[in-house]
Amino acid sequence: MKALFLEKPGALAWSDIPEPVAAEGEALVRVRRCGVCGTDIHALAGKQPFFKYPRRLGHELCVEVVSAPAGSGLSRGDLCAVEAYYFCGTCPACRSGKTNCCQNLRVLGVHIDGGHTSFMAVPVDKLHRAVSLTPDQIALVEPLVIGAHGVERAALKPGEPAVIIGLGPIGLAAAIFAKAAGARVACVDTQTDRLSFACDRMQLGEPLRANADLAGELQKHFGQLPSVIIDATGSAASMKETFQLAEHGGRIIFLGLFSGDITFDDPNFHRRELTLMASRAGITVSFREVIRLLEKGEVDVLPMITHRFAFEQTAERLPRIHHEPGLVKAMINFDGTL
Repeated sequence: MKALFLEKPGALAWSDIPEPVAAEGEALVRVRRCGVCGTDIHALAGKQPFFKYPRRLGHELCVEVVSAPAGSGLSRGDLCAVEAYYFCGTCPACRSGKTNCCQNLRVLGVHIDGGHTSFMAVPVDKLHRAVSLTPDQIALVEPLVIGAHGVERAALKPGEPAVIIGLGPIGLAAAIFAKAAGARVACVDTQTDRLSFACDRMQLGEPLRANADLAGELQKHFGQLPSVIIDATGSAASMKETFQLAEHGGRIIFLGLFSGDITFDDPNFHRRELTLMASRAGITVSFREVIRLLEKGEVDVLPMITHRFAFEQTAERLPRIHHEPGLVKAMINFDGTL
């Protein structure tokens, strides 16, 4: 069967590989959809931390069960989201339930080969069945989990003023779940089209353009500075600025990753008694909760998919997809139709 590998930065190549054979505890699945993630784009550019080449990309997956072991609760034809995070279960983080920051964490499509192929063998405990969702919705579960986990870290309360900075797919996911938590949400970005998409198209909150007087605009909008700031930019300058934007006693969550050092003014940090948290990936229960909310119809995520292409077009489209106008989320279709 055909598989697409990123051989080195900028070099995608098709290979013929044998169809996988499911080992004990695994299911054989057919890939139906795969979302394009910023991780894929950064890996293509040679700028993805923790990445080794060659690698088969793809971790935002909807798969269809071909065969599964008896007693797994899975049947042929079931559609599932794939939990892309393989944790050891024995390190201190895992034993405390924080499997997303496992000391030995391996991520599908980053540390181990991902979904840019027709069939995969996947551990059954990494498959989350969705009864009433479409393949497109299911493929969005993994990026939605990242935003949902950031909101869980923030411990948002109903009516609490919160700002989401950076409205790429992960920032949009955070805004979706911040709104679902009942927070008063403001959305901030430097790009007008992203603000319009988040606030006009998806109705996620009040749009505010990032500028030199953002603190003043937030103060005016909320009547105070936000109690919670979720920064999904991955920009050192933006992340540093959050310390000036948070209300006294507030919480800052870094959802975006910057490959380097972030500095801040310690007296300001102490004076405001701020809480700073990182948020990485998500945990198993987050997958189940996101699927539950989607199946109840409490969140609408399909507008996030703005671009589509067939798996056979991936080597051509993937290197330039981030330059295409209006991109929010690109979806790769493995069904042969668009």
